[in-house]
Amino acid sequence: MSKSPVFTQNRELSWLRFNDRVLDEATDETVPLLERLKFVAIFTSNLNEFFMIRVGSLFDLKRMGDSDIDNKTGMTPSRQLKHIYKAVRPLYEKRERILSDLETELRMHGIYRLSWNELEPPETKAASQYFKSSVLPLLSPQIIDSHHPFPYLKNDAVYVMAKLRYDDGRTGAALVPVPEALSGCFFLPGSETRYISHEEIICANLESIFSSCVIEERVMLTITRNGDINPDDEDSEFEGEDFRKRMKKLLKKRIRLMPVRVDLSREISKEGREYLYERLGLTGEQVFVTSAPLNADYMFSLQDHVDANKRQALTYPAFTPRKHPDAAGGEKITEEVMIRDVLLSYPFQSMEPFLQLIKQASCDESCVSIKITIYRLSGKARLVDYLCAAAENGKEVTVLIELRARFDEQNNIDWSERLENAGCTVIYGFENFKVHSKICLITRRSGDGIKYITQIGTGNYNEKTAAQYTDLSLMTYDQSIGRDANEFFKNMAIGNLEGSYDKLLVAPSGLKSRVLACMDREIAKREKGRITLKLNSITDIDIIEKLKQASCAGVKVSMIVRGICCILPGIPGKTENIRIISVVGRFLEHSRVYIFGDRDEEEMYISSADFMTRNTQRRVEVACPVLDPSVRKQIHTVIDACFADDTKARIMLPNGSYAPVTPADAGPAPGTESAVSGFDCQQFLLNLAESEETKGRETEDSRGRLLKSETSGKFRKAPRFAESPPKTHKNVFGRIWDAILDR
Repeated sequence: MSKSPVFTQNRELSWLRFNDRVLDEATDETVPLLERLKFVAIFTSNLNEFFMIRVGSLFDLKRMGDSDIDNKTGMTPSRQLKHIYKAVRPLYEKRERILSDLETELRMHGIYRLSWNELEPPETKAASQYFKSSVLPLLSPQIIDSHHPFPYLKNDAVYVMAKLRYDDGRTGAALVPVPEALSGCFFLPGSETRYISHEEIICANLESIFSSCVIEERVMLTITRNGDINPDDEDSEFEGEDFRKRMKKLLKKRIRLMPVRVDLSREISKEGREYLYERLGLTGEQVFVTSAPLNADYMFSLQDHVDANKRQALTYPAFTPRKHPDAAGGEKITEEVMIRDVLLSYPFQSMEPFLQLIKQASCDESCVSIKITIYRLSGKARLVDYLCAAAENGKEVTVLIELRARFDEQNNIDWSERLENAGCTVIYGFENFKVHSKICLITRRSGDGIKYITQIGTGNYNEKTAAQYTDLSLMTYDQSIGRDANEFFKNMAIGNLEGSYDKLLVAPSGLKSRVLACMDREIAKREKGRITLKLNSITDIDIIEKLKQASCAGVKVSMIVRGICCILPGIPGKTENIRIISVVGRFLEHSRVYIFGDRDEEEMYISSADFMTRNTQRRVEVACPVLDPSVRKQIHTVIDACFADDTKARIMLPNGSYAPVTPADAGPAPGTESAVSGFDCQQFLLNLAESEETKGRETEDSRGRLLKSETSGKFRKAPRFAESPPKTHKNVFGRIWDAILDR
């Protein structure tokens, strides 16, 4: 009997394939050189978090009995760990090759990352003086012996480790932590950008620190610890305690969790490795040797140390999110939303209209209350200023803030205290359920009774990431949605997760069941059925199984999945009617859209929820129907642009790997009936936002002038285009602008 073909894959290995896609962006020659370097840093940062959270949680499961079986592949935690470590090692090697190539190119532009041995004599003198005056006074070196036990190594900190030989022949070890105050690099004087890391400087000057010893071996290292804390596992320890105090204690506990990985700057002796294995409780597969910087954060700010002309040539053109054509700067956004639904498309359009909506409500006599859920905020948040002002002006302000937003816990604790001090009612998420929804409700009292303005988004109320992530934010005066939102906040306040809603899909009780019901309706249509999804990740086995059923029934399933994707497309008899692409570009694709049916009879939702089990079953999430035809058209433009991309998009193959999208694979560009070679969806949406800001809703004559302006080359094209695009491209893009702006 032949074995049924597998149509699912492990989530961790799927994620590693996604991060490989991120690293591939560092090889794209259409991306400016310093931006390519940032993709190396993003890859590295992603991998660090992956080891802290995903690998850390697998080690926890392994220690608990190794009996938790992956429902996609049947693998135990220990087997998953074996596959992960095996898959990661080639990624290290790939990163080093790419970084070497990038740094070779950067040197052609006068930008040098240097080792100590590469310094010119005057530079060696300058670095030595800097070490003595600014580094040595900050160091806290420690020898390791019977009186000086092996110290605790902090997560993600960089250390210099040495093997010492004393005058009497004894050997020992020593550690020098690189102080947090010395993060980044030392930039050498001169006209070029030449720099060296602080750990390199310390490593080269160990003799000045341990002057009575011979340094027999030296290495730089960093350790990654399990960072997967779960406050809901700590009930016995913190029972009856205020949740904010509990989170503060747990954050202190996180830093002492078990190590899961060590990075070494060079190969060390067998004796040195065995010493680390014993002291840190590691195995050989958990130790990686890399020539890449142990801390890559400096790559994000390296451009600040390059002169203006080079910076302009080696980075993306400066970008500012554009004003929404209907909302302008947000001065009259309240009135505008009461007339028609307003959709903001981040980062191409500014978050300002939403912020102004809250600011106006804070001092509007008609406003009775503002209620909002918060998951992540930026370090500086005008939203908090306006919520505090509203409370101080006598409005009822309720903020449901999730203190367990991973790695933003302390930030959210700080914001919750400020909001509370201003008079806001602050509540937290539920035991075992994080509140991940993005919903805001403004309640107004008018001549004809109580009215609601509701905002629902796919991304956080974070003013920084709103200029970096692609997200959708809908502001609506639809009263049926407003009544649901009001009911939602009532349920959150009384701890009811089983609420009933007319329009909104709310997890954990109702979102998944209604999504599956929508899919069933499409399955009933068979070949006429259509399902279109834009997600960050999909792991939920019930939804995956339903998508397989849809494919088997002949339903055309089109998916844009940026990251983890546990369903494999194109498997005969299983998923041959499923097509999946992933887009990785300048901005992080982050919006979630569900579309069931064809355009004439479709149901469309925007949502905070991916189709991951944690979102559908263990979080509070909200999906909102898009009822306004004009807004649906705008969202279709975003979706169509992604499927038309043959520059930043990749198509998933049946084995889970990715391949470039060819023009033959790409869908028609928005507003056209044909594909456009070299189409970059993010650049297209950026150009479109610029055009809409300038032109707004124009007459046919104005659109004609826009077409003429575009075809004369005044619009910036995606990097793939030549300086003078072929005439056919100009004409196609002219038709695109004309069609999109003709609403």
